[in-house]
Amino acid sequence: MKKIILTACLLLCSGVAFADGNAFTPLNFDEAPSISSSQTPKATPVQSAVKATGVPQAEEALGNGNIQNAILQLDNAQVDIRNDLLNLKTKYADVDAQYKLVKNERNALKKQINAVQKRINAIDKAKEKIRKNMI
Repeated sequence: MKKIILTACLLLCSGVAFADGNAFTPLNFDEAPSISSSQTPKATPVQSAVKATGVPQAEEALGNGNIQNAILQLDNAQVDIRNDLLNLKTKYADVDAQYKLVKNERNALKKQINAVQKRINAIDKAKEKIRKNMI
């Protein structure tokens, strides 16, 4: 039973792996079928304009401008976010310094309280010893 299940799983996994016949096709592979000498490829208007003048059309240049504008906006947004991060780090450093100051002050006060409590306990013990000696 285990062998049957194992074989079924193996076949299922291998079937998924080999389902796409183009799994090892390079990314820059030209998928256009080879053209015989009697057929000529049809160029799109953009391709023919670029080939004829050597300069991209206005639509393509406008698209590049939009992309550059988008990149500049992203750069500006990144600068703003970095400035916010710097402000937050500064604020964090201030709060952290205050926290450490308060923590140190708290520890010092705790030590003073413990010292005073020890003194009170010592005085109570001394009073008890004196009372025992009096009786």
